[in-house]
Amino acid sequence: MSNAYFSIPVPYNEPIKSYVPGSPEREELTQKINELKSQEIEIPLIIGGKEIKTGNTAELRVPHDHSVKLGVYHKAGAKEVEMAVEAALEARKTWADMPWEHRVSIFLKAADLLAGPYRATLNGATMLGQSKTVYQAEIDAACELIDFWRFNSYYMGELMKDQPYSPPGMWNRTEYRPLEGYTFAVTPFNFTSIAGNLPTAPAIVGGVALWKPASSAVYSAYHIMKILQEAGLPAGVVNFLPGSGGDVGNPAIMNPNLSGIHFTGSTEVFQNMWKTIGDNIHNSKYYPRIVGETGGKDFIFAHNSADVDGLVVAAIRGAFEYQGQKCSAASRAYIPKSIWPEFKEKYTAEVAKIKMGDPEDFTNFMCAVIDKGAFKSITEYIDYAKNASDAEVLTGGNYDDSKGWFIEPTTVVTTDPRFKTMEEEIFGPVLTIYVYDDEKYEETLELCDTTSPYALTGCIWAQDRYQLVHMSDKLRNAAGNFYMNDKPTAAVVGQQPFGGARASGTNDKAGSAMNILRWMSVRTLKETTVPPHDWRYPFMAE
Repeated sequence: MSNAYFSIPVPYNEPIKSYVPGSPEREELTQKINELKSQEIEIPLIIGGKEIKTGNTAELRVPHDHSVKLGVYHKAGAKEVEMAVEAALEARKTWADMPWEHRVSIFLKAADLLAGPYRATLNGATMLGQSKTVYQAEIDAACELIDFWRFNSYYMGELMKDQPYSPPGMWNRTEYRPLEGYTFAVTPFNFTSIAGNLPTAPAIVGGVALWKPASSAVYSAYHIMKILQEAGLPAGVVNFLPGSGGDVGNPAIMNPNLSGIHFTGSTEVFQNMWKTIGDNIHNSKYYPRIVGETGGKDFIFAHNSADVDGLVVAAIRGAFEYQGQKCSAASRAYIPKSIWPEFKEKYTAEVAKIKMGDPEDFTNFMCAVIDKGAFKSITEYIDYAKNASDAEVLTGGNYDDSKGWFIEPTTVVTTDPRFKTMEEEIFGPVLTIYVYDDEKYEETLELCDTTSPYALTGCIWAQDRYQLVHMSDKLRNAAGNFYMNDKPTAAVVGQQPFGGARASGTNDKAGSAMNILRWMSVRTLKETTVPPHDWRYPFMAE
C-alpha cells in the first residue's frame, strides 16, 4: 500500500492543432480517413470486457455521402442490459477499492493516447461518422475529451482535500466514496467528447457505468472504448451498449441497482427518464443522482452600441458551425432597428461566402446534418417559415438529400417575437432574427427572457458597459453559460463549466468539480481520542 500523498498533475487545455496545408497533422489525418473508409467494421457490444454480437444489427453510413458504409453495429436488448449490470457490479468490488492514484493513472494515460497515437483515428471517425469539419472534430473529439480526462482526475484530487475542522480531543475526516450500484450514461451524437465524458466521470471516482451511445455516433464511441481498453481500464467498469433508447434504457432505468443517470440529449427523453425513475423509486435501492443537459433555444441579444462586425461573426459561427447541431448554437437573435441595415448587409454578404460539403475538403465551413430524421425535422421548420405571412427567409432555405443530408445556412426574419422558430428548438442551421424598435429595448429584454422554456446559453452585445451590466442582470436566469461580446458556443473545460437550468437541465456543470462531486457519496468519520468514562454531564451535579 502506498504511504505518500500524491499530487495529480495540474491540467492544462490541450492545444488545438492547425491542420494548415502541408502540416504533419493534416497529412496524418488524411491518411487515417482514407484508411477508415477503406474498411467496413463490425462493432460489438462490450460487456465485462467481452465482445458480444447479438445479430440484431444496423448500418453505419456517412451523413454527407450515403453511399459510404463504415460498417455495422450490434444492438443490445434487455438480456444484454442484465448481463452488463451483473458485470458492472462485479467490477465495482475491486474497482472501487483500487487506490485512487491508480485509477487516475488510467485516465491520464487515455488522455495521452488520444493526444498522441489515437488523435487522427478519433478525429477521422468523428469527421466521417458525424460529418464534422476538421476544426470541429479537433476541438471536440481530441481536445475537449483529453481535457475532460485530465481535469476530472484533478478535480477529484482537489475535492478529496476538503476536510472538516477538528477541535481538541477528536479527529474529523471525510471520505469520498463512489456511488453504489451503477450509473447509466446516455450520450448524444453531436459531441464525441461528451460521449467519452459521461460514462467515465463516475468511473474516475471509483464508480461503474452502463453506456448507451447515440445510434448515429456508435462509430466514434467504439473507438473511445478501444482507447480506454488500451489505457488499462478494467473489464466491466464501463460497459458499451449501443441500441435503441427503449430496448436499452427501460431495463437499465428499472433495475433496482441504478444509482445515477448521466445524460445529454432531448428534453422529452430526459423528462420521461425522470418520470420512470420516480414511478419506480419504491423498487430502487438508492435515490439515483439525476444529472442531465438537455435542450436549448440559445439567443443573441444586441444593444444599439454593439460592434456590428463582431456581431456578424458571432451570429455566423454561433448559428452555423457544425450545422447548428450544438446544444449551445445560436438559434434566435434580437437586433435593434437602428443597426439592422448595416448588420443585414454585412451578414448576408458573409453568409453567401459559406461553403458546404464533404469534411475531407478542408475549405468547407459546413457539412451535412446527422441523419434522415434530423433532415426531415429541420426542413419542416424551413418550409413553415417560407409559407408564413409574418416571416421571410433572408438566407438559404434550400436543401438536398440526394447524396447527403445537406441544408443551407438558413436565416429567417420575423415580425413576431413569438414566431414558431423563435420558440422551438430546431437543432439545425436555422437562425431566426427579430428586429426590435430601439425604444422597446426593455420590453424586448423581457421577451428574450420569457419566450423560451430553455436556459442553456446566450450572448449579449454592447460597447456601452452600463448596458452590458443591465442586460446581464435582466437575463440572469436566461442562460447557464452567458457570453458578453462573443458567440454563445465553444465552452472550454476548466474555463467555462457547461450547463443550463429551466428546461435545459440540472446545471451540474460538466468540466468542473461540481459535476465530479455528483458521483461521490461522502462519509463523515469522527474519531474521539479520549472517550468519556462517565455518562453524567457536569450540569447534573447537585
